[in-house]
Amino acid sequence: MATTPVRSNSRLSLAMERTGQWVFSQDIPADVVVEVCEATFSLHKFMLVAKSNYIRKMIMDSGEADLTRISLPDIPGGPETFEKAAKFCYGVNFEITVHNVAALRCAADYLQMTDAYCDSNLASRTEDFLSQVALSSLSGAVVVLKSCENFLPIAEDLMIVQRCVDVISGKACKEANFPSRSPPNWWTEELSILDVELFGRVITAMKQRGAKALTQASALITYADMALRELVRDHSGDGSKTVGPDDSDLRVRQRKLLESIVALFPSEKAAFPINFLCCLLRSAIFLKTSSACKTGLEKRISEILEHVTVEDLLVLSFTYDGERLFDLESVRRIVSGFMEKEKSMAVFSGGDFKEVCSAAMQRVAKTVDSYLAEIATCTDLSISKFNGIAMLVPKGARKVDDDLYRAVDIYLKAHQNLDEIEREKACSVMDPLKLSYEARVHASQNKRLPVQIVLHALYYDQLKLRSGTDDGNQLTKTTTTTTTTRSQLQTDLSLVRENEALRSELTKMKLYISDMQKNQGLGSSAKSSTAAAGSSRKGTFFSSMSKTLGKLNPFRHGSKDTSHLEDVDIVNKPRRRRFSVS
Repeated sequence: MATTPVRSNSRLSLAMERTGQWVFSQDIPADVVVEVCEATFSLHKFMLVAKSNYIRKMIMDSGEADLTRISLPDIPGGPETFEKAAKFCYGVNFEITVHNVAALRCAADYLQMTDAYCDSNLASRTEDFLSQVALSSLSGAVVVLKSCENFLPIAEDLMIVQRCVDVISGKACKEANFPSRSPPNWWTEELSILDVELFGRVITAMKQRGAKALTQASALITYADMALRELVRDHSGDGSKTVGPDDSDLRVRQRKLLESIVALFPSEKAAFPINFLCCLLRSAIFLKTSSACKTGLEKRISEILEHVTVEDLLVLSFTYDGERLFDLESVRRIVSGFMEKEKSMAVFSGGDFKEVCSAAMQRVAKTVDSYLAEIATCTDLSISKFNGIAMLVPKGARKVDDDLYRAVDIYLKAHQNLDEIEREKACSVMDPLKLSYEARVHASQNKRLPVQIVLHALYYDQLKLRSGTDDGNQLTKTTTTTTTTRSQLQTDLSLVRENEALRSELTKMKLYISDMQKNQGLGSSAKSSTAAAGSSRKGTFFSSMSKTLGKLNPFRHGSKDTSHLEDVDIVNKPRRRRFSVS
């Protein structure tokens, strides 16, 4: 039983050199060369036929009296696995491990090295190792399952894959409930080496065994973190160093991988931390995943939006280089979905969504306002997008509008080319009457604000002083008072505009009368008569004008209301100050 290395015109393969080391008998020369891919092995027919029914059939079916070359291009595991199978045929010891047992089992099936052909053959030896060693631990089963990725579908037909999945899912559920070592979630890192398809089969098996949603989520988080490391973990804005073209093969694989991971999520929406979901959604937007994938992530974030931070929303909003905004539609849909959920809950409990807002709603409102202040400096942020997000929050969710005012002020400072109408539109999302005392003082001196907003702030403080109320420490007002004051202010603003128009008309009338007097060429007696008549008419005109302007007092509803005084008696009473005419 000897083997002699056979040299051809080509160099001696490494496989042949290894064969020469363990084929020790030199009495009988080799009579067959076995080709496996690019490797060749010089062996003996009778040693191979004794264990392999497949090789026996090939020799018998060849029709050649002296077959000297056999080709096995499709053997599982390639040259390395065949070398071990050949060693087994020669009775040479070799080590079976968790890394090669699946390949050897598949090769044994391919070569028909079963106990039905020869007792204690390679198939039974590998089966014993699988059941007694490899599948006795979670780590061993994971390694075997990982190796099966290269031997499908033979490993599937031999039930190696299913046996591994059953062992892994069972032991993982046990570890989740009763940890045997530290850290308790060590097993999730073991699963992260698997292909996503086999990993999905393990997660599905765990669901069938009754694994909790948090247990499944723990495994999914670790797997996503390991499989999409450069996308999920990159929060610093350095992702531009690792991202490649959108159509690269890497991005295609990452896109399919992410969609597969999201498809495995348990139905419980609150199973995942919100910062993980935000990072995953940013990756989904960047990789241009399917709408179903992005929508599913957005809905999960909406369900637990009360736990969101400004940093989480910023993760969604900026590209990996941190230089420009993503499409803010995802943020808008997330906030809108949360508001719809809160509205449904309020209606179900019989409350008024506009009047009473939950603590979760108030937390989200504060976070959204702070988020707007962060993105307000972006030059490509339009007023419509800025207002669109701000107006998603109901007015009742904000006790004061100080945070929103800060965001608006930052936006106006970063967009200094806005005209008066555009600035008024940007300021329309906030209510000047809901600003704190300090914020109103700042607003009254803020040159970036439109005149109307400054007037609101000044007028509100004047009303407070007139009523003798100091709200320096008062941050809240009832909805009824705010609504009444706002209505009164709108009325007074209208009166102020009418006063300005009347003042303009009065000036024009004075100039007209002055021109008429200069152009008249009558005599002194006629001039005296005309002047007396003109004086009478002029007095009548200004008397009528004073009465009209007195009715347009902008503070007629304040603490010094004089609207109850009769105008016909005004000549008999002390003169009142008319605030409408300066």
